[in-house]
Amino acid sequence: METSPHVLIVDDDREIRDLLSRFLSANGCRVSVARDEREMRKSLAESAIDLIVLDVMLPGKDGFTACRELRASSNVPIIMLTAAGEDTDRIVGLELGADDYMQKPFNPRELLARMRALLRRAASTLRRPDEQNGKHLHFSGWTLDVGRRQLLSPEGTMVTLSTGEFDLLLAFLEHPQRILTRDQLLDLARGRSPVPFDRSIDVQVSRLRRKIEADPRSPKIIATVRGDGYMLASPVDRA
Repeated sequence: METSPHVLIVDDDREIRDLLSRFLSANGCRVSVARDEREMRKSLAESAIDLIVLDVMLPGKDGFTACRELRASSNVPIIMLTAAGEDTDRIVGLELGADDYMQKPFNPRELLARMRALLRRAASTLRRPDEQNGKHLHFSGWTLDVGRRQLLSPEGTMVTLSTGEFDLLLAFLEHPQRILTRDQLLDLARGRSPVPFDRSIDVQVSRLRRKIEADPRSPKIIATVRGDGYMLASPVDRA
């Protein structure tokens, strides 16, 4: 990457903090660490953080609470660390606004690859201002300002999107009225290959529907194509 990203590791396990600090520092990252939500807040107040690796099991406020509260005021990319086999943890984390997750124990190289994918997408509009600035995508009365990464409702209200939600919506808008499988969406929105039984796209679609659909239980904009995937049913105008 062009500059060294500043990554915040939030985990009460000192061995994991030390391991990730050494590994990520050796791979071009600036690293800060926090043992709990309070130390995380202190680091965020003192430094510009580009990505957070957030453990679910924290003393005091758990990772879910920390993620939910962060999402109320920030779209910083978040990768959650979950216990082995805890599918519920992964689903809840995504529902609360996490952009990705890793299951413990994990391969640090895979974590680094996922971090880089998130950071590339978060910074892509800054790297290509001539292509993205001023680009607006209009659908069903909504407007996505790609350069500013802002979503405006038909009433003109700004709706906050996490990095994962923005990437997923952009994938739909760049392929309107076309059926996209879950594997295609995972590749388009996250830049990684699917793994068996990965239902994270379903969670992100559900979360996105709650923000843009009049009735998320009867969606009109993002349609489910049973057995195949999803489709943006609305036409898209580009300006």
